[in-house]
Amino acid sequence: MKGFLRPTLHPGLQLLLLVGLMVAGLCLASFAAVLIATQAYGIGAAELSTVMAEPAAHPGTWGLLMWYQGLSLAGLGAGAAALPLLLGISWAAYFAPRRPVRLHWLLGAAGLILVVVPLMSAVVAWNAGVHFPAFLHDFEVWAKAKEDQAAVLVRYLTQFTTGARLLVGLLVVAVVPAVAEELTFRGVVQRNLVQWLGSRHAGVWLAAAVFSAIHMQFFGFVPRFLLGLVLGYLYEWSGNIAVPMAAHFTQNALQLVLVYMAQHGLLGWGFDPDSNEALPWPWPWVAVSAVGTAALLFVVHRLLTARDPSKTLSSKGISV
Repeated sequence: MKGFLRPTLHPGLQLLLLVGLMVAGLCLASFAAVLIATQAYGIGAAELSTVMAEPAAHPGTWGLLMWYQGLSLAGLGAGAAALPLLLGISWAAYFAPRRPVRLHWLLGAAGLILVVVPLMSAVVAWNAGVHFPAFLHDFEVWAKAKEDQAAVLVRYLTQFTTGARLLVGLLVVAVVPAVAEELTFRGVVQRNLVQWLGSRHAGVWLAAAVFSAIHMQFFGFVPRFLLGLVLGYLYEWSGNIAVPMAAHFTQNALQLVLVYMAQHGLLGWGFDPDSNEALPWPWPWVAVSAVGTAALLFVVHRLLTARDPSKTLSSKGISV
């Protein structure tokens, strides 16, 4: 497979190229979204931003906003997917040097996410109550306003009045982000940071920080950062992007299913995804979750790094 660039292109240049490809992908996605808005919904480009800011004031735009979210994430992932092709490297060799993926790897990654839920809930509640120092008061006010604005859109998109809407939500909010964000942040960003810094741990931690910061939700930075660490180490240990994808999908899908159950009276308490409201787990469950998470991380680490002829991991990570 022949590309336009050298396969040994410096990791820093690969990251710069990724930014350019992501911008191009997002521009194409925005163009497609505007085209759908004008042709299918009679909404012009100028009005689309207003719909995004006040979705409840524009009834009948749920489908349009789902299109917009899905296309935006797909554009992001397309930029990451295009990078190996420009380097003349196959997707399999770039994103999944350790093949084939084992079913128990995927199940272990999904199980880890389920076990960590109560612990993560406690972290969400703590992070939501954090206050910035006095000299950052203006930033805190701005960050809180951004969170509230994002919450309005999320609350509108998660109005799952029918099972069909839930299926659309699972596709747009669980499947697409699991693929697009993992290709981007683990497959490209983390891979190149590990190679550039010469340290798998430094690469995983820095990529997790970028993953959390780019969501622009600072009162949820810590739990999303911790999730990024889990996903990052799953990728490093497995050497196959499908493993963190499975965990990411489980994380998002679980939230949506809980929302649907709460909206239809199947839960005794409400739940709002991507909000700073924690799930009502008792502290004993949080403690059990913490112990269980540590134990399962150990088991998954041993499972994924077990002796295997197809293993391509090294002490410096999958990028080597």
